[in-house]
Amino acid sequence: MRILLVEDNATLSEGLATILRGSGYTVDVVGDGLSAESAARAEAFDLIILDLNLPEMDGLDVLRSLRSHQNQAAVIIVTARGAPEERVRGLDLGADDYLTKPFDVSELEARIRVLLRRQAGLRSSRVEFGALAFDLTSRSFTSAGRPVDIPARELALLELLFLRAGKVVSKDAIIGSLSGFDDDLSANAIEQYVSRLRKRLQAYGLTVKTARGIGYYLDQAQTET
Repeated sequence: MRILLVEDNATLSEGLATILRGSGYTVDVVGDGLSAESAARAEAFDLIILDLNLPEMDGLDVLRSLRSHQNQAAVIIVTARGAPEERVRGLDLGADDYLTKPFDVSELEARIRVLLRRQAGLRSSRVEFGALAFDLTSRSFTSAGRPVDIPARELALLELLFLRAGKVVSKDAIIGSLSGFDDDLSANAIEQYVSRLRKRLQAYGLTVKTARGIGYYLDQAQTET
């Protein structure tokens, strides 16, 4: 999941970004409303964590602008403005959740996981495909109850494909999900990660197949007869 964190308090944004990146998310940070609007239009984000009291442009105006331009990214408003009418206004404008400061980071992460499940059409935090199981809470893979050790980038790629198993994920979507502002991946780099992941998945009866000219999808490996 690629997250845009919109927060003008540098100390808070740096702390949150560090925690979320440690949990395996790709996080980009901006500190004002205009930059948030520009970033959300230019890049594909799965989730936007949006403060309301922002320089340049109020967070609710950012939200209104995004929804008017059919931006479908999930939005969690995180703000000190906790009056009921503020909550109602934010949700009516298209926010998916509303969290009042101060908050516990573990609660924010739990709300992120709920939105991740909702986007993937899941009711449970545990997803199984083939010999692998993925736990959205711990962001980890297991096979027959044993942890599966995969490097971070390949893990992020597998998670992206796993939650959409059998469905093609475009190269652009993969690049956008795995890249941050300061870490622009190339199509060649993605091909290398796919190649490495294919080798790792052989032991679990899975493979990454290519939809020529479009992208990749996770599927069961064909067994020889």
